[in-house]
Amino acid sequence: MCSYCGCDSIGVIGRFMSEHVEIINACGALKAAVAERDDAAVHATADQLAGLLGPHTESEEAGLFSVMGRRDEFHDHISTLCGEHRSLDDLLAAIVAGDYGLMDTFERALRDHIDKEDNGLFPAAASGMDGDEWQEIDQRTHEHDHATGTAHSHAPEAAHSH
Repeated sequence: MCSYCGCDSIGVIGRFMSEHVEIINACGALKAAVAERDDAAVHATADQLAGLLGPHTESEEAGLFSVMGRRDEFHDHISTLCGEHRSLDDLLAAIVAGDYGLMDTFERALRDHIDKEDNGLFPAAASGMDGDEWQEIDQRTHEHDHATGTAHSHAPEAAHSH
């Protein structure tokens, strides 16, 4: 986790970084279940991981990614990160379906993706976004924060426009 630039002091960035820690911990539990070849534990830990990962990526995409993606300098990077979200979902589904050989690939891809956000995108957002953009990011992110139980819908534009 980035701790040198202070971007984690920005509410939504700090939340995303904390969620990254939870996601990595859940990945560790899945890895242990896969290593034991315990199908019931794999399904349970994968469900837990998906329950963290899905709302997290939806919130990132609806808020931070959507606003940052409007800027030319961030558009391609945001598009890549959104594609990685889909790839992570696909890898996790394949593991749940029994392809345990993908666990190391999934873990490397997840850690790599989180590193790109924590040490690249988030510091860039902290230094590059203005006050109005942060207000919009906070609003869009709050609207998609499953952890708070905020009622909302997933309009096609909101989460998957990249």
